[in-house]
Amino acid sequence: MQELLQFLQTTGFYNVDVGSIAMIVAGLFFIYLGIAKEFEPLLLVPIGFGIVLGNIPGVAAQGLGVEAEGSVLNYLYFGVQKGIYPSLIFMGVGALTDFTSLIANPKLILLGAAAQFGIFATFIGSIMLGFNILEAASIGIIGGADGPTAIYLASKLAPHLLGSIALAAYSYMALVPVIQPPIMRLLTTDKERKIKMKPLRVVSKKEKIFFPLVALIVTSFIAPGSAILLGMLFLGNLLKETGVTDRLANTAKTSLIDIVTVLIGLTVGAKTTAAVFLTWGTIKIFILGAASFAVATASGVLFAKIMNLFIKENKINPLIGSAGVSAVPAAARVSQVVGQQYDKTNYLVMHAMGPNVAGVVGSAVAAGVLLGILG
Repeated sequence: MQELLQFLQTTGFYNVDVGSIAMIVAGLFFIYLGIAKEFEPLLLVPIGFGIVLGNIPGVAAQGLGVEAEGSVLNYLYFGVQKGIYPSLIFMGVGALTDFTSLIANPKLILLGAAAQFGIFATFIGSIMLGFNILEAASIGIIGGADGPTAIYLASKLAPHLLGSIALAAYSYMALVPVIQPPIMRLLTTDKERKIKMKPLRVVSKKEKIFFPLVALIVTSFIAPGSAILLGMLFLGNLLKETGVTDRLANTAKTSLIDIVTVLIGLTVGAKTTAAVFLTWGTIKIFILGAASFAVATASGVLFAKIMNLFIKENKINPLIGSAGVSAVPAAARVSQVVGQQYDKTNYLVMHAMGPNVAGVVGSAVAAGVLLGILG
């Protein structure tokens, strides 16, 4: 009987509490969004599963949780803590990214830069809500809609908030098709939504090869703190464009990024326990994340409208300004979908990829600036 009682005391049924149940339900909801709604399933399914796993009552007590030194989850989480996973994801993203749109129309980089206003607006808002400057900097990156960069910066400046920040960043990345369209419609006229942009010029292979090299040098000189992330991004892109490293590029954009995505999603989810997540601080982070994402979207659209005041021919469709956030290629697809709702013959996706990839670079540079000042 004594052994039976000891066994029962180790079970999840004996140790269950309201917080654990709430987090398990939240994890199942993330899995539901990924599978049923297809909201970034490659991210939300492993994150949701990790939340369920990390909140099983008794797992932490038996030394199996993320925080337990020497546990499997603890070893896997090392890649998050040290910024290894975000860097490897950036290499895969680089191998998947086509910078043609940005090279063909360089002024679109301004839209990617404008969207980063959400980062600094959130930084100020976070300080006003009581977070210290290191926490505010980490929370601010959520405004760039860039999960890997948010994780990278939080791991350096505010590791105690990493789970909440990562969950907020990936959640809003997944909700791009829901959050952005109302803001885009609110800030544009029917005439502006129907603007057709001229086809992009043909970009040579030499330009595609030189771009990642030049871009790495320029951005790293501006913000050395971003050199690792951007180095991985541009390395992946260079492997793609050389034409002689296809095997490496294919590995980076398939097997490598898939493995790392599973590990980062699982461990970040497992880190998000009830004790960490069900707090007023986390609620504030999610509120700030939503606000920052809205500000970033609006900034890109409004800046495109401002640019049009100085452009006489080949005006920019303001809908592509919303793609300045870093959610690649989801934000560019949203520009295409919204544009075609008003003109079925209008194809904006290639134009939107310009500010979209510029946003990836911009958020990494912003993170590098913050890391250089505060790190």
